Amino acid sequence: MGLADASGPRDMQALLPATRAMELRKQDYHMERPLLNQEHLEELGHWGSAPRTRQWRTWLQCSRARAHALLLQRLPILVWLPRYPVRDWLLGDLLSGLSVAIMQLPQGLAYALLAGLPPVFGLYSSFYPVFIYFLFGTSRHISVGTFAVMSVMVGSVTESLAPQALNDSTINETARDAARVQVASTLSVLVGLFQVGLGLVHFGFVVTYLSEPLVRGYTTAAAVQVFVSQLKYVFELHLSSHSGPLSLIYTVLEVCWKLPDSKVGTMVTAAVAGVVLVLVKLLNDKLQQQLPMPIPGELLTLIGATSISYGMDLKHRFKVSVVGNIPTGLVSPVAPNAQLFSKLMGSAFTIALVGFAIAISLGKIFALRHSYRVDSNQELVALGLSNLIGGIFRCFPVSCSMSRSLVQESTGGNSQVAGAVSSFFILLIIVKLELFHDLPKAVLAAIVIVNLKGMLRQLSDICSLWKANRADLLIWLVTFIATILLNLDLGLVAAVIFSLLLVVVRTQRPHYSILGQVPDTDIYRDVAEYSEAKEVPGVKVFRSSATVYFANAEFYSDALKQRCGVDVDLLISQKKKLLKKQEQLKLKQLQKEKKLQKQATSSKDTSVSINVNTSLEDMSNNVEDCKVMQVSPGDKMEDATASGQEDSKAPDVSTLKALGLPQPDFHSLILDLSALSFVDTVCLKSLKNIFRDFREIEVEVYMAACHSPVVSQLEAGHFFDASVTKKHLFASVHDAVTFALQHPRPVPDSPVSVTRL
Repeated sequence: MGLADASGPRDMQALLPATRAMELRKQDYHMERPLLNQEHLEELGHWGSAPRTRQWRTWLQCSRARAHALLLQRLPILVWLPRYPVRDWLLGDLLSGLSVAIMQLPQGLAYALLAGLPPVFGLYSSFYPVFIYFLFGTSRHISVGTFAVMSVMVGSVTESLAPQALNDSTINETARDAARVQVASTLSVLVGLFQVGLGLVHFGFVVTYLSEPLVRGYTTAAAVQVFVSQLKYVFELHLSSHSGPLSLIYTVLEVCWKLPDSKVGTMVTAAVAGVVLVLVKLLNDKLQQQLPMPIPGELLTLIGATSISYGMDLKHRFKVSVVGNIPTGLVSPVAPNAQLFSKLMGSAFTIALVGFAIAISLGKIFALRHSYRVDSNQELVALGLSNLIGGIFRCFPVSCSMSRSLVQESTGGNSQVAGAVSSFFILLIIVKLELFHDLPKAVLAAIVIVNLKGMLRQLSDICSLWKANRADLLIWLVTFIATILLNLDLGLVAAVIFSLLLVVVRTQRPHYSILGQVPDTDIYRDVAEYSEAKEVPGVKVFRSSATVYFANAEFYSDALKQRCGVDVDLLISQKKKLLKKQEQLKLKQLQKEKKLQKQATSSKDTSVSINVNTSLEDMSNNVEDCKVMQVSPGDKMEDATASGQEDSKAPDVSTLKALGLPQPDFHSLILDLSALSFVDTVCLKSLKNIFRDFREIEVEVYMAACHSPVVSQLEAGHFFDASVTKKHLFASVHDAVTFALQHPRPVPDSPVSVTRL
């Protein structure tokens, strides 16, 4: 120990000089490289446009390996099921599937009423689509089936095309239910066709236009719609059918108007069921760590409510509406009604997008949490086939439920085997369902309302978005209000249009800045944000935070001229006026000289007289005079040449200083185009005009930091010519600034000192 202690200080002393030397080397470290404009960069890097691949040729190629790969891509179960770890995953999937089935039974019955259909069709929609997704889906944790938002969207369509009967006769109710089932199943087929078609053409990116604030605002408004739609079952009211814009407002007003007609027995039943469900959910949240699976509060509530209703005869004694007869067994497939396609086209496309957006957002959350990949295009195909085949078997459109998906994950679910187990359990219930005939509809309404808790909690997004991002808050509020006022289909369209317009407006007004050099670096930052960043004398560096295109090209030019501190347009117009005046004065002077010459020649002609009696000596003198006259034109040419040389040595009268106009305090302008992601024709014209205008006021323009695709687009748009070449385009802002300082634009009698960077 003593030896180690003694050697410790010596090691530290030996390390100190080495550390000091490293620090000194770091301080002396510097890098030098030549200035690179675009021509030099292309020569150095051997730049060339990427070869165009004809992808359609690969699509048409056929081979055994390609067919096998396509089969595995479109039927993912063939990939993961042979590798399924039975010992590790099977028990968890069985418990998870049973837990989800226990939740799916009451939710299927409740959400069918929400869609305006008999309860048994909710069970059909909880069996067929779930099993189809088990075969074709790529997410291991989402629970496909009935969902409140989808059900209320379907309900708005079914109630508008098959409205409530005017009287309560059995015949009218049976015909109405049959018509609504046909509408819902045809709608499901159309939704499936849209989703499959979009998935096959790799159109999964369409969901990116539905941003997270938009989806959350939309689902919150849909939760309000669901809540209002269940009030008629809670208060036992017979309401008129409302559809289209402001239908929710009309429904609320009608509920308030008919509240005195509500039935006390139904209200008490709904209130008791709601309290029991809330208490069980609170207990599940508190004992989440201790319980292997959540307490099935919804199933226990169904069983208890059915028993009490049957024992106390609530239907006849207290006029409580019950579910009634629920047929057992599966139904035969039925072809969709093609005559309804034209009426359902718009609603089907909206429902297809909303259902896919909800499913893929949940799927990506679970995939990120458990480190696997979800294929968005295959998810479209899987959901589409679930709705398409489900519609043939009289199901209504489905998506995935957030509450069931969380239960499927938290109870040990590892794959879609849990979904297959839940669908098998629902199948047993459908085949042998002889219970719940006396189940009050108010209990199903209470189940729906209590399950809206998660979506209604999204109202707190208003506070969080107010602090985080006001633009996203505006999207959330517009989506929520538009969906409440215009109904679910028109509300979504209005929300998407507003979201895209907001993107355009935000790119129209980006952040424009003048850049300065951070001392002792080659880094350039906004001089308004960095106090140490200083402008390079004689050079202006301008940058926009967004790409330049047709919507903001004019704003870009105006902001550039404003930030440079020079009224370019006024200076150019004054210069043109002064030059025009000079030309007019020269023209008048030339006209005056010509007039004087004409007068001189005419006076000479009149003064000539011929003397007949001339002597030979006079004649000889006249001959000598003629010789002199013959030589004089040459002398005039020499005089003209000499005067021309004197004019060339004279200062240029077209410069700003010669014209008496103020000169800019910079000789070079550098456009930082690093934010430019694409180029359109308006951008090309705008850049050309910038080069032309600033050269008019004796300022040279350079461009810097263009990406290769942008350079290719500039070439394709014939931007480069004799006046603007690739020598005006530099690899970085620092290169452009250094070149501009070494080659300032010559201005007469105004030398510019070259600053060393």
